[in-house]
Amino acid sequence: MEQVILVDTNDSEVGVMEKMEAHKQALLHRAFSVFLFNKQGKMLLQQRAFSKYHSPGLWTNTCCSHPRPGESLDHAVTRRLQEEMGIEATVTKAFDFIYKAALPNELSEHEFDHVYIGQYDGDVTPNPLEVGNFVYQSIEEVKSNLETYPDKYTVWFQIAFPKVAQWYESNFN
Repeated sequence: MEQVILVDTNDSEVGVMEKMEAHKQALLHRAFSVFLFNKQGKMLLQQRAFSKYHSPGLWTNTCCSHPRPGESLDHAVTRRLQEEMGIEATVTKAFDFIYKAALPNELSEHEFDHVYIGQYDGDVTPNPLEVGNFVYQSIEEVKSNLETYPDKYTVWFQIAFPKVAQWYESNFN
């Protein structure tokens, strides 16, 4: 049974709860999102596997998940990048934000999301239980697709993408 770390709005740990229960109760918990870019400045997106319990088949950032109780964010990021995408990459903590959003099936996301950004140009070997497909797209392509087809993207990606695009353009251009 997978657990998440419940936090307050300062990201201080206040408890632990089974993941599905935290999503049912919309309790604030620690999470992370990884955004990788190749040397051409294109973002690596993944399509969530169609078997996922929420947001199946939707496009999103390279990797996202929750650290386990007692696990550092850096270790969790490294672990999940490998588990989801078959990638080992160096990433930098860019910023964090809190969001709350309703999901289908009476679930919700309420996360203190730590955002990591990095560069990666190697092979991608996604886990088919986690990832249905992947693609590299420019920031302009993603922006255009989000405006035209917002329902094809996860709710957290829609919130995080403008912040990531701004951070990337300020730090890599």
